[in-house]
Amino acid sequence: MAINSYFDYDFVPQNNGVLSDSIMQNWTEQAIECYSLCGDCSRCSISKGRYSFVCQMSKVVKMLLKTLGEPQI
Repeated sequence: MAINSYFDYDFVPQNNGVLSDSIMQNWTEQAIECYSLCGDCSRCSISKGRYSFVCQMSKVVKMLLKTLGEPQI
Protein backbone atom coordinates (compact mmCIF):
# COMPACT_ATOMS: atom_id res chain seq x y z
CA MET A 1 0.00 0.00 0.00
CA ALA A 2 1.43 3.39 -0.95
CA ILE A 3 1.68 6.18 1.59
CA ASN A 4 -1.68 7.86 1.62
CA SER A 5 -1.55 11.28 -0.02
CA TYR A 6 -4.01 12.64 2.57
CA PHE A 7 -1.19 12.63 5.09
CA ASP A 8 1.27 14.31 2.72
CA TYR A 9 1.07 17.83 4.09
CA ASP A 10 2.99 19.96 6.57
CA PHE A 11 1.65 20.85 9.98
CA VAL A 12 2.68 22.43 13.25
CA PRO A 13 1.56 20.60 16.42
CA GLN A 14 -0.56 22.69 18.77
CA ASN A 15 1.81 22.41 21.73
CA ASN A 16 4.53 24.82 20.59
CA GLY A 17 5.55 22.61 17.69
CA VAL A 18 6.35 19.55 19.83
CA LEU A 19 4.75 16.12 19.68
CA SER A 20 5.17 13.74 22.59
CA ASP A 21 7.89 11.16 21.98
CA SER A 22 5.74 8.43 23.53
CA ILE A 23 3.04 8.74 20.88
CA MET A 24 5.64 8.37 18.13
CA GLN A 25 7.04 4.98 19.20
CA ASN A 26 4.59 2.62 17.52
CA TRP A 27 1.45 2.27 15.47
CA THR A 28 -1.49 2.13 17.88
CA GLU A 29 -4.84 0.66 16.95
CA GLN A 30 -6.27 4.18 16.69
CA ALA A 31 -3.43 5.41 14.47
CA ILE A 32 -3.91 2.43 12.16
CA GLU A 33 -7.63 3.14 12.00
CA CYS A 34 -6.95 6.75 11.05
CA TYR A 35 -4.44 5.68 8.41
CA SER A 36 -6.85 3.07 6.99
CA LEU A 37 -9.66 5.64 6.79
CA CYS A 38 -7.37 8.13 5.00
CA GLY A 39 -7.96 10.57 7.84
CA ASP A 40 -11.72 10.68 7.16
CA CYS A 41 -12.93 11.79 10.57
CA SER A 42 -16.58 11.24 9.65
CA ARG A 43 -15.93 7.47 9.61
CA CYS A 44 -13.68 7.34 12.70
CA SER A 45 -14.64 5.78 16.03
CA ILE A 46 -13.25 8.80 17.92
CA SER A 47 -15.62 11.20 16.16
CA LYS A 48 -18.54 8.99 17.18
CA GLY A 49 -17.46 9.10 20.83
CA ARG A 50 -18.50 12.72 21.47
CA TYR A 51 -15.20 13.61 23.10
CA SER A 52 -14.51 17.17 24.24
CA PHE A 53 -11.25 17.47 22.28
CA VAL A 54 -10.29 17.94 18.67
CA CYS A 55 -8.61 14.81 17.38
CA GLN A 56 -5.02 15.29 16.25
CA MET A 57 -4.49 11.71 15.09
CA SER A 58 -3.95 12.64 11.44
CA LYS A 59 -0.92 14.67 12.59
CA VAL A 60 0.40 11.71 14.56
CA VAL A 61 -0.10 9.44 11.54
CA LYS A 62 2.00 11.76 9.38
CA MET A 63 4.87 11.61 11.88
CA LEU A 64 4.57 7.83 12.25
CA LEU A 65 4.81 7.50 8.47
CA LYS A 66 7.99 9.59 8.50
CA THR A 67 9.64 7.80 11.41
CA LEU A 68 8.37 4.20 11.17
CA GLY A 69 6.99 3.85 7.67
CA GLU A 70 3.62 2.33 6.87
CA PRO A 71 1.85 0.14 9.43
CA GLN A 72 1.63 -3.62 8.93
CA ILE A 73 -2.10 -4.09 8.32
